[in-house]
Amino acid sequence: MRSVDEIYQEMLAKLAERCGFQPEESCDLAVRLYAAAAQVQALDIQAEWVLDQSFPQTAQGLYLERHAAMRGLKRQEASKAAGTLRFSVETASAVDLEVPAGSVCMTEAEYRFQTTERGVLQAGELFVDVPAEALEGGSGFNAAPGTITIMTACPVGITACTNPSAFSGGSDPESDESLRARVLESYRRLPNGANAAWYERSAMAHTGVAEAKAVGRARGIGTVDVYIATEHGTPDAALLEAVRADLQENREIAVDVQVLAPAQQAVNVTLEAAAESGRDFSAVKAAVEQAVTAFFSGHLLGKPVLTAELVSLAFRQEGVENVRLVSPAADIAAGVGVLPVLGTLAVTELGA
Repeated sequence: MRSVDEIYQEMLAKLAERCGFQPEESCDLAVRLYAAAAQVQALDIQAEWVLDQSFPQTAQGLYLERHAAMRGLKRQEASKAAGTLRFSVETASAVDLEVPAGSVCMTEAEYRFQTTERGVLQAGELFVDVPAEALEGGSGFNAAPGTITIMTACPVGITACTNPSAFSGGSDPESDESLRARVLESYRRLPNGANAAWYERSAMAHTGVAEAKAVGRARGIGTVDVYIATEHGTPDAALLEAVRADLQENREIAVDVQVLAPAQQAVNVTLEAAAESGRDFSAVKAAVEQAVTAFFSGHLLGKPVLTAELVSLAFRQEGVENVRLVSPAADIAAGVGVLPVLGTLAVTELGA
């Protein structure tokens, strides 16, 4: 990109060539030429930007979404993390205690979650587990176990809350790089109404489907099995039926299509991490736990779990100085129709 001074000098040279004189730097003509040079540079920048938006390899934001729309694709929206909140009392009550739907709890970092249905702590019991979800979408809501401990408004009689297991399935809006990769892949694997690319793209056009894998001749000639996963992992029956009905209506003739939930393969992860000097290990531990929890989403459908990727993921977290992966001891191979899910997660201090 030419600078303003470079354009200005080119203008002076052209003026001298055509008019036979060089204007003084302080004269009115020189000032006007410099102002014109600045405008020419702005036009150069604008032309470069327009050129970038003209191709999916370099387009950004809204303009990349328009390229995606031409391929029948759209940016995946943020999804909400879901899990279970446990409400408890120190001493068992003689009467039932109600936990209303919409009760809000949050982490110390003020990530807020609400119950999605009414819960009742039965008389004589110490706790009750209630389904809940994040108030907003985003990967930051993938809370590690035991981190949701603050009640914004205590249900009558309830003294404490926590999350016995991790909240998962929260994701940020799809990044430009992820969307760009899908757009370019749609050119490399052209859907023709009969191949795997068509089945996968049609399935992922449904809201809630994070990943899809089509397997041709899964049950013999003329059969196709399509596995789908959501951000949370396993799709519900309604989503499975909606995708099946769509594919059944638009499939090629004489093809038997099944839409299936993937088989889950639990992966137990044990990490040792060292915090940088002056860093609180508990904060580093929480960051690593959140990152690993978010990693195990529906996007892993049919993909391997690489030990190098887990180490890299943990090491990239702020405040981490060193990482050692204890388990899994080896890569988890990819399996057709298999979704790796997080089993147990333990993060301990390296060298402690």
